Amino acid sequence: MRVKYVLNEVLVGLWRNVTMTIAMIITMSVSLSMLGASVLLYMQVDQMKDYYYGNIQVSIFLTDDVTDGQKATIDQAITSSDLVKDKTYETKEDALKRFQQLWADSPDFVNAINADSLPESYRVTLKNPEQYKDFAKVIEGMPGIRQIIDQSDILEEVFDIFNSIQLASLIVAGFMAVAALLLVGNTIQVAAYSKRREVAVMKLVGASNWFIQAPFVLEAVVAGLIGAILGFVALFIAKVVLLDNKLQALTTILTPIPTGNVMLMLPLLAGVGALVSAVTAWVTLRFYLKV
Repeated sequence: MRVKYVLNEVLVGLWRNVTMTIAMIITMSVSLSMLGASVLLYMQVDQMKDYYYGNIQVSIFLTDDVTDGQKATIDQAITSSDLVKDKTYETKEDALKRFQQLWADSPDFVNAINADSLPESYRVTLKNPEQYKDFAKVIEGMPGIRQIIDQSDILEEVFDIFNSIQLASLIVAGFMAVAALLLVGNTIQVAAYSKRREVAVMKLVGASNWFIQAPFVLEAVVAGLIGAILGFVALFIAKVVLLDNKLQALTTILTPIPTGNVMLMLPLLAGVGALVSAVTAWVTLRFYLKV
């Protein structure tokens, strides 16, 4: 009987303050979707780091007048290094083919470049990419070498941008969470005030605080759960419609977001939404019931 009463009061309370309930659900869904996006971005950045850092190469560009003897010396220095996992020699013709593939969408630019415009190079994969400086000390300054480029330096700049976006999304999610908390507290206060006489009567007849608080807390939990579901749906649609279709051109830079990672957001958002709503409602009612 008590359970039926509590559930009935929850439904009545949600409908009685329907406009504030809708506002609370929308605010909660936006803040939780931002939280989910931040968590997904955090997981994706880590995945991209594992992928890209595992494929980092050191590019050793040779001068145009490099001799066969100098190339043999450079090749020997690379091969004999204990830091090297693998190496590939790229001729001018190979460099041109790769250039044409990378810039296939710009035919005029491709036509303006010929094999003589591109240098010969070695593409070296290190066993440990962090040992680049130790490797560079061995070969830098050798005759025939024009430039040595470590791809990790470029990747660090890229991941700095991703980390900044990650931080910005967390900050936005934090502000939205504060707004959601204030709205939940305000909604519960209004609901409790509208039933202040019933609450007073229940306290006079000896009803426990838990029994009085339960309908209000459950109202907030239901609103939080609905907001979490809507936030998850928004994330899933964004993944399928936007990332999987509209942004396919970025797959050469962004690694695909696994569907499993997105599905993990449902229990996470539901748990956070329900817990935050319940705690906020409980704290609000604790102050109210002391009056």
